[in-house]
Amino acid sequence: MGVDLRQVVAGILTITMFVMLGQMLHRDYFDANQVQGDAHDIEFHGSKVSLENGLVRSSEGNNGPWMEDSNDLKPCWSISESDEAVSSKGYVTFSLTNGPEYHVSQITDAVMVAKHLGATLVLPDIRGSKPGDEMNFEDIYNVDKLVKSLESVIKVVKKLPSHVSLRDIAIVKVPTRVAEDYIKEHISPIFKSKGNIRVTTYFPSVNLRKSSLDGGETDPVSCLAMFGSLELQPGVNELVEAMIQRLKKKSNGRFIAIDLRVEILEKKNCRETGAGGSKTCYNAQEIAVFLRKLGFDGDTTIYLTQPRWESSLNILKDIFPKTFTKEAIMPAEKKSKYLELENSEYENVIDFYISSRSDVFVPAIPGLFYANTVGKRIALGKPQVLVPAEISGTSGLSTDYISPYISKKNHLAYSCFC
Repeated sequence: MGVDLRQVVAGILTITMFVMLGQMLHRDYFDANQVQGDAHDIEFHGSKVSLENGLVRSSEGNNGPWMEDSNDLKPCWSISESDEAVSSKGYVTFSLTNGPEYHVSQITDAVMVAKHLGATLVLPDIRGSKPGDEMNFEDIYNVDKLVKSLESVIKVVKKLPSHVSLRDIAIVKVPTRVAEDYIKEHISPIFKSKGNIRVTTYFPSVNLRKSSLDGGETDPVSCLAMFGSLELQPGVNELVEAMIQRLKKKSNGRFIAIDLRVEILEKKNCRETGAGGSKTCYNAQEIAVFLRKLGFDGDTTIYLTQPRWESSLNILKDIFPKTFTKEAIMPAEKKSKYLELENSEYENVIDFYISSRSDVFVPAIPGLFYANTVGKRIALGKPQVLVPAEISGTSGLSTDYISPYISKKNHLAYSCFC
């Protein structure tokens, strides 16, 4: 009968049993290459760890290759006279859909369209994935922050005036990261004809690399909308802050956020590999091995975006016992409003903002959540985004797995912060 890893972990009572567990972890989940001889130290940017019996262990009381935050980057966009708001001559409406990672792009595109048409932007509603899932903008985001941050470039109103009929509004699809030239050529004629438009954003691509077409330069209005307009309303922000503080208190004041959702992993079939042998996504066991090989020890606190606990995550908790989903760290008095409703928009927002502010972010799944989380982290000076991989040896340097968005500085955020 095979050894149940959870029973072994739960039964650790002596140093001998701990060593046995380490050997089993190495045998079952780490590469077969052994490190021979005495333990030796490796430096991870100020965090010293050692290799012993093929396992990466922390020393000097630091439980992983943590990086310090960086405050070197500052907003480098400026609004010129040509960018300033002009007298409005019509309205642009839109909705925020599909979660906060899409909201960032949708608000940016709508602001760009309104700005270059000289139109007034109507505050959006928020729509969930199910029919009838609708929320007001102020249920999640700070209205005053949005209006004030954009007042120099466009006018924002809370509602469409009663004299404007829905029949007078043309629906226009725009590609994400819409540019001024596209607006003038494809959208302006419709706006002049109808007087009002409703914008829906589509996503030809979910990558947010700097565009080669514009030399890496980003419209300052786009920078302002993407990084300076959306802010959580006080109640939601206080909840996110409380959850972050609970996570920090679980260990040494630092934690890792992992975007790992079982339902999406099952749909993506992570057993398939992409170009060069790299995988398109990673499951809980693979993420656990990846983090251990980088030097994060068993005392590391981990937050998962997975909505509720699933048995397939048990292996991650076996290796990192301080692994939590939001239901385990949300204050009990907040659960009825933010966790027990069928509407999952609150949960999505909590995941996005905790992932943006964690000490380390690990995307087990590619996509827009990953891309826009990286953008927000660049703005906040939190560069430690580790992209998973199958490490062939018994250990790896965390700096070798920093997201290319950051290591190559090719995320569009680097056009807005310098």
